[in-house]
Amino acid sequence: MTKPKKSVPRKGAKAKPAKVEDAQASRKALCPPPPDLDKSAPQLSHLGGSKHDEWNQVLCNQVLKAGWYGSDPGLKTRQDAYYGNLAFLAGVSPKDVIEGMMAAQLFASHAAAMECYRRAALPEQTSQGRDMNLRHAAKLTRANAAHVEALAKHRNKGQQKVTVEHVHVYQGGQAAFIANVTPGEGVGQIQEGQPHAVGYAPSASLRCADPLRQALPSTRDAERSLQNARGPVSGSA
Repeated sequence: MTKPKKSVPRKGAKAKPAKVEDAQASRKALCPPPPDLDKSAPQLSHLGGSKHDEWNQVLCNQVLKAGWYGSDPGLKTRQDAYYGNLAFLAGVSPKDVIEGMMAAQLFASHAAAMECYRRAALPEQTSQGRDMNLRHAAKLTRANAAHVEALAKHRNKGQQKVTVEHVHVYQGGQAAFIANVTPGEGVGQIQEGQPHAVGYAPSASLRCADPLRQALPSTRDAERSLQNARGPVSGSA
């Protein structure tokens, strides 16, 4: 029984690297430096909000893949659509990675909603398909509004703005006002010296309707006689 021959590398041939080393090298990941030590100058931070263009590029690719460009668009049409989608990110101008993710999700929900509206308007669309696409579009529109509100709260750190519209000062120093509370626009304060924002206004004390009326007796432990609660009745004996 013949033994299999071992392959002998030819002279001058380069030895192939071990597959185990390649697998271990592919599992390694480079860690970016902390923010205080990072001296990089990113060029795509206005799109992704990160100091690292690697993440900004990943986010931009996700946004471009979330769009609909037709079944067979031309090169010029696709490039114009890419430019417009990235212009949306530039318009949002994220200041950090959280805002960048919110901007990407905002674009994705908008693009999906518009695609559902487009499919619902197709002339060969069935009534069931039209209703289904309109329901999906309504859900995506509400999700889009939730993304806008979440982005506004994140940018303004959850602060609220109080706007005083009407102030009514009643006799006795009581003041009532009607205010609108707007979330995410800072905290409003009533400044001193504003004539329309008076919190207390002194006024004269109210007079009694009957000036001859006697005051009620004060409470004490000593025994005392009670006054007649009923006055004289006309015609009584």
